[in-house]
Parts: sequence; structure tokens; C-alpha cells
Amino acid sequence: MRAPCGVLTLATDFGLQDSYVGTMKGVILRILPDARMVDLTHQITAQDVVEASLVLENAYRFFPAGTVHVVVVDPGVGTPRRAILIATPEAYFVGPDNGTFTRVLGSESERRIFEISAEQFLLPAISDTFHGRDIFAPAAAYLASGVAPEEFGPEISDPIVLPLPEPRVWSHRIVGQVIYVDSFGNVITNVSHELWDREVRDRTFLISINGKRIDRVVRTYLDQEMGATLALFGSSELLEIAVAGGRADRRIGAGKGDTVVIDLDGAAHG
Repeated sequence: MRAPCGVLTLATDFGLQDSYVGTMKGVILRILPDARMVDLTHQITAQDVVEASLVLENAYRFFPAGTVHVVVVDPGVGTPRRAILIATPEAYFVGPDNGTFTRVLGSESERRIFEISAEQFLLPAISDTFHGRDIFAPAAAYLASGVAPEEFGPEISDPIVLPLPEPRVWSHRIVGQVIYVDSFGNVITNVSHELWDREVRDRTFLISINGKRIDRVVRTYLDQEMGATLALFGSSELLEIAVAGGRADRRIGAGKGDTVVIDLDGAAHG
């Protein structure tokens, strides 16, 4: 495993109205004054662990080797759920064991996972409602300062992994699901570019979502006239429904959990 590089990212559902994020940064800086912190996002939908997992997966590979990624979306704070640390060859992850790291665990076959329990790496008093401050921030700071992952607690082999929605595939149809709506109103599905290339390729297709039908995939958000509804693969390599110069979520009334159907070779969609 690589040594931490002094960079930490923070991703939470705290928002920025309250002092929670700033307090976590204060804890980190008291332990590691030269820490370099990046706010990945603090606008994850409240208590949405699946969204947190997706946001993390889309970002962590673009940081320097040894970065410590702290994720606090924690509806079970104060319950017996574990605090964990994941070490991979290129990165470290700190947060609650509630499925937040499902996509990381699915992508990283070479990893070690430790329960965070060593009291010397936590704040002296542990609140029942703010483990981001009292457990995850100090543990991440000590990890980023060079403390070995093995020092934080026992190694575990049974982290919580959530069942994530996967597209269903038939010979003439793919049925996917909206898994995220970004701040621009782009509707992001769980249909990957890899799946598209494997199943669709040069076949004719019709994408249907909430009564809207699209028969082509474009390259950029402005490859059609302003106001047009379009489909493309965004930076996450997932199929998106967007509106040129507008918001697709409002145009087609789409949100997380909605169904997207891709009919192939002229198959009818009722």
C-alpha cells in the first residue's frame, strides 16, 4: 500500500449552511496542520448512501496516489454500525460501514479493510450524532499523517455491500433505471457505455423514458438545437438524458428510480 500524500477529500450530505463541514476541517487541521483538503461535495441527497457511493466512484481515481477520501453519509450514526478504513494500492477511504463504499469495493479487488476502533486516533469524547467530527475526521488526519492502516483496529472481511440496481438485458430490450440527477438537471441512468457497446453497437434503437423517445445518441450537450431533449454518455460513462440549454429532470419529470427502456431492432415498447 502507498503512503498517504497529505491530500484528503471530504464528501458529505451536510450541506454548507451549518458548521459541520468546517468543524471536521478544524479537527483535521489540529492533527495535520499542513493537510490539503478538497471538498468533493457536501450536497449529496440527505442519507442517500447509494448516491454517495456513485459520487465517490466517479471521482476518486482522479486524485494523487495516497489520497484519503472521507465520506460521511451516515443515517445510522450512533448505532452499532462500524467505522471502517479501506486501503487500496492507490487510495484510502474512511467512513461508516453502511454501503457507502459498495462501488469502490466492487472496483478494487486488491484492498484491506479495518474497523476503526483504536481510541488514540479518535477524539476523547464521542458524540452519538456527529461521528464525522469525533471519529472519521481524526482517523483520516492520522492516516494522512502516515499512521499505518493496521494501527486503527482489527482487519475485517465482511463490509456492508448494497445490492445496486443493474440493467436487465434481453435480446431486443434493455431496461435500466435513473440513479442520479446532477445539479444541471441531467438524468443519469445505470446503463454503462460498456453495456451499450456490447449490446447495441450498430443496431437501431429507441430510448424511452416517461413518454419521451430518443432515437440517437450524441457526443456533446449542444449537438442538437437549444431546447432539444438528447441522450449521450457523460463523464461518468453512463447514459444520460439531457436538454440542450435546459433541465431534463423538469422537461420529462424524471427522478431517481424512474425506468428507462431501450428497444432494439424495431422492438415495440408498450
